[in-house]
Formats: sequence, structure tokens, C-alpha cells
Amino acid sequence: MYVAFENISPSARVWVYQTERLLSSDETAFVGQYLQQQIEQWAAHGAPLLGAFQIIQNRFIIVAADEQQNAASGCSIDASGRWFKELTQHLNVNFFDRSIAYFKGDTIETVEMLKIRELVTSGEITPETPIVNTLVATVAEFQQKWTLPAGDSWMARYFKQLV
Repeated sequence: MYVAFENISPSARVWVYQTERLLSSDETAFVGQYLQQQIEQWAAHGAPLLGAFQIIQNRFIIVAADEQQNAASGCSIDASGRWFKELTQHLNVNFFDRSIAYFKGDTIETVEMLKIRELVTSGEITPETPIVNTLVATVAEFQQKWTLPAGDSWMARYFKQLV
């Protein structure tokens, strides 16, 4: 069963999908319609799941399942992964991008994990640089910690190595 993201429980579990590029307005609309249809039919072992999604800056898709009603199962989580594989094929865009997203002014930049140390050493990414936290686990955590200063994230170890 689909509900608007703002109406789902703060304790709902979330999964973050990041695209390799910005989606166009038409692509974003298509993704929204597709996900709403899929979530409307989402189930775990035949029991309907209460789900929602949110698309942020035409680049990040947050999918949520309220497990207070019914717990998401391995099969239902796999089903949501299949949605994004289908979207990847239909739109020719990778929804499984694992690069690190950070803010450079008002723009979002991405960097491969292997190049983070280089950007930290050069000062491109500082402890104050806001990064997108794709490791959030619940809606509440997403609402509070969607962006973090790099120094308050798992990236803090890179700054400690500079000292």
C-alpha cells in the first residue's frame, strides 16, 4: 500500500538509491509513477507492505517500508531491488551508483570511493563539507542526518590521517 512519504512512520526502514547522473524532469516523473504503482502492490509473503518513496534533487530515491504493520522480508526487499534494475534498463541510468556525493556550494558533486583521500588531502573536501549520508536506516534518521559534515561521518578517519 502506497502512502505519501511525509505520512509514513519515522521508524519506517529506508533504502537509498543513487543515480549516476541527474534525472530529467520526464525521467523523474516516470520513476515516480512507476514506484507508486510498484509500492501499491508491494507485499511480504502475501501481506501488504505500507511503503513510500521520495525523490531528492533528481538524483536520490529513498524507499521506505513501515515495518510496524508487516515486516519486509528478503523477497520483498529483493523485489524493490528488481524495480530499480527494471528502471535501469528502461531509462539507461544506473540506480546503484555507490560514489560519494558531497556539496560544492549549491551543486552536488560525486567522487569514487578510491579518490576520497586525494580530495581530502587537496582540501577539496574538508571536515565541514556537507556529504550525502546514504547510510541512513530509518525515516527519522533520514530526516535528521541526510546530510552531515564530512568530519562527523565515516569519512572522519581521512581527516585524522592528515594530522
